Order: sequence, then C-alpha cells, then structure tokens
Amino acid sequence: MQTRRLGTAGPEVSTVGIGCNNFGSRIDGARAAEVVRAALEIGITHFDTAESYGAGESERILGKALASRRDEAVIATKFAPRPAGEPYRPGALRRRILEGCDGSLERLGTDHIDLYYQHRPDPEAPVEEALEALAELVVAGKVAHIACSNFSATQIEEAARVAAGRGFPAFTASQIHWNLLFRDEEDAHIPAVRRQGMGIVPYFPLESGLLTGKYRPDDYPAGSRLTKAPHFADLATEDNFTYIEALRLFAEERGHSLLDLAFGWLLAQRGVGSVIAGATSAQQVVQNAQAGQVWALSEADLNDLPRK
Repeated sequence: MQTRRLGTAGPEVSTVGIGCNNFGSRIDGARAAEVVRAALEIGITHFDTAESYGAGESERILGKALASRRDEAVIATKFAPRPAGEPYRPGALRRRILEGCDGSLERLGTDHIDLYYQHRPDPEAPVEEALEALAELVVAGKVAHIACSNFSATQIEEAARVAAGRGFPAFTASQIHWNLLFRDEEDAHIPAVRRQGMGIVPYFPLESGLLTGKYRPDDYPAGSRLTKAPHFADLATEDNFTYIEALRLFAEERGHSLLDLAFGWLLAQRGVGSVIAGATSAQQVVQNAQAGQVWALSEADLNDLPRK
C-alpha cells in the first residue's frame, strides 16, 4: 500500500483509508475487527472515526480492534460540535474540545490521537478559540496533528491567518465530500486548501455505492442504502446513471473497472493524501485497497474523462 504525507506538515498515511462510521451501526465489534485486521494486513494505516459516530461506539470498537497493533495505525477522530441549543459564551468551545479529546482518548484506549479534526465549524465561536484549545492538546502530547472537516474556503483562509498570526499549529488537512459525481468543492474550497499547503482527504468516494457500478436504474439490491434512505435515493437520477455508464465505458476501454476509476481519479488530484472509504467486510477492504493502487491516471486520462 502506498503512503503519502497529508499536506506539507501532516502525518504519513496510506492512500486508501478506512472510514469507521459503520462500526457499531451497520456492523458489530466482531465484524469491525475483521475489517481492521484485513486493512492492517494489506498495509492500510489510516483509520478515520469521530466522537459522534454511534455516540462514541465507533471509537470504542476501533480501539479494541487495533489493540496491540495501535502503533501500526494513524488514528484520525473528530470532536463533536457544541450542542445546537447551547448558547455560546467565551470558553464554551474550548471546554467542548478538551472534554471531547479526553473522551476520545479513553474510548480509543490510547494516549494520543494522530490527527484530530474539528468536525464542523462553530457558527458562533471564533476560530481562534478552537485553534488555541487544539494547540493546548498538541503541547500536552494528546494530539499530534490537527485538521478540519466541512469548512468553507473562507473559513479555511481565516483559520490559516489566525494560526500564523498567533503562532498556533495550523490545520494540516481538510476532509471533504468529493467524488466523480459530487464536485461542488472544486471552485473555491480545494484551491484554498492547496494555497495553504494542506492535505485533502475526500470521503464518500463511491457516492453511496453508485460509483461501484453495482446499481442500475430502478434495480437496487434488497437492503441497499438506495432502497432505505431518501437522501441516497435522490442520487439515483437518470442523469447520474447516464453519466455513470459513460464513466464505466471510459474505464473499461482502458482495462479498468468503475471502482478503479473512482479511487484513481481522486488520487490523481493534486493535494489528495488519502481517500476515506467505509467497509463492512474484509472483502470490501481488499477491493477498495486494490482499486486505489492499480490505476495512476495520466494527464491524457484526466483530459479525456467524460464530462457530466
């Protein structure tokens, strides 16, 4: 498994990472342990979880699954936002961050977090408060690197200015929703991240399975997310399926699968350090890892890619 550094100052991570949002929800601890073992055996080091996934259960399961192999992993987790109904007062976000970190460390069964994310920007608290609290955690040795998730381009730039001005550690990476079907971040967010020398960590690379090629119009496997969740069903439009078919043919003409293209295209984008993909079985881990290794798209491939 190949590795890359996240941005100019982040950790070294495997180019395919495991999204642990399924742990404790779609799969139990035993199945999750199989996923983690399979990932470690093929060289995946990057495991991404969050305090809010299953109310902390994902972190607990990941910690137990890693156990004595903790040092082989780069653990990324995220602190949950302040409660929505809680009025903001100075220091409230700082307390949330410090308490969240201690809770995550306990659930993960570790003494440090390799990559600690602000899961979402706080609509009221100044980013300075978050960065100062995160700096405390870095100085204390509880956190090695900090990052952000779901920030706008403006918020990325503001955080960079504050960190530089106050001498705080800067965000080393930005985690975003990005794939061949969802490209909204390309106009502003991604250029801002690149300007700051941050790494890019795309999530939902397969857009709820649509970019695996296993779904066809009006023919979804029983029990799939597209049959259960209106949000995912909204993705199954005629236009999307037409474009997916064009992508599939493009990949097959070059001796690859749609899955190879979904991972390979993201990993060919400047600044992308690791692609986060959820998995509910060891087989999925292997398939995703292989897809992330087999096709280094050329400039000609990128230029010839079908347009939506």
